[in-house]
Amino acid sequence: MGEFRMPSLGADMETGRLVEWLVLPGESVKRGDIVATVETQKGLFEIESFEDGIMGEPLVPAGTEVSVGTVLALILPERTATVAESGTTVSPAAAVTMASPLPLTATPEVSVTPAQPPAQPQRITASPSARRLAAELAIDLAAIRGTGPHGVIQRGDVEQAAQARDAMPRTTDSAQPATAGSIHPGMRQAIAAAMSRSNREIPHYYLETEIDLSRPLQWLEAENRQRSIRERILPVVLLVKAVAKALRDVPELNGYWLDNQLQIQPDIHIGFAVALREGGLIAPALHGVDQLSLPALMAAIGDLIDRTRTGRLRGSEMTDATISVTNLGDRGARTVFGVIYPPQVALVAFGRIMERPWAEGGMLGVRRCVTATLAADHRATDGHCGSQFLEALNRHLQQPEGL
Repeated sequence: MGEFRMPSLGADMETGRLVEWLVLPGESVKRGDIVATVETQKGLFEIESFEDGIMGEPLVPAGTEVSVGTVLALILPERTATVAESGTTVSPAAAVTMASPLPLTATPEVSVTPAQPPAQPQRITASPSARRLAAELAIDLAAIRGTGPHGVIQRGDVEQAAQARDAMPRTTDSAQPATAGSIHPGMRQAIAAAMSRSNREIPHYYLETEIDLSRPLQWLEAENRQRSIRERILPVVLLVKAVAKALRDVPELNGYWLDNQLQIQPDIHIGFAVALREGGLIAPALHGVDQLSLPALMAAIGDLIDRTRTGRLRGSEMTDATISVTNLGDRGARTVFGVIYPPQVALVAFGRIMERPWAEGGMLGVRRCVTATLAADHRATDGHCGSQFLEALNRHLQQPEGL
């Protein structure tokens, strides 16, 4: 019997609000299935099951704020049938009811008419992004008919409802919708708490290097000429993939500092910093980056950014990152000094790609360059290890055909 608990979706998370159960008691769940949605200071997240089984009765009702680690429900072993003590065969759903932690009352031996179950309030099923958009636009989900599977309300349904409402004549100024675009409540506090902990607990050291991107960018431009506009690869994909390759050469920077020791991780899951349109920053994980081709990584980054900004992230994407990468290539910052997100032990930051003077072989020219900065945990590594990583990063970028 497994326990489905309130997950920790970041080092700064202490509590979370269980927004909605997406699986009914008695239903079969597989590892990776979305079971519930949880809201934190950083937004709304889809939480998946980490084992196979039959969903038990909820121990915590939707709408409850609970601490990280609280048992939300039990996941029972999956069986085709369960034999009760009396020898009667019952279905898995009935077995879940029998295993319910709620007290059972005695059933009368004789009843004249079957009791009618009390009317239950209608359960509104909607995707996390639809709920978030409805809250921003002050749309009542109960008034929307969902077009998704099993009547689930989707983001498009909310957008249509908003358009229909806005097209109606307004009688008073008070009918104006809530203003969208404001930062999620508590987002800044959550970011500040995480960064304060990082600065307080982690002895940072910083290393910086200048990387000539002339050759990799020329190679990328030639590759993109063979692709359609939708299939073109952005320069950031080269940077992220090179980070993953360099981590294979210097694995000490790919891991966590836990129990006063470095725990190097075998898989490379890069936390990719995404700026939210309403303000704030989230760094969900790109899984197995070293195993992805450049086109697959481009698609993964696009998908991750879209789901981050529409509130469709999974809980595992907030907890699996083994290192973080932040990129301000489309902004004006030349150099970025990042803050490590615990329990990770490193963060790689890239500034703006710019034309700069470059001396090589006694000749001075102009090259397209980027400044790469490494922030690392001095408890786990030192400057020698960090320098090896930056050297490997540059080496892989100079061989773009091998990325």
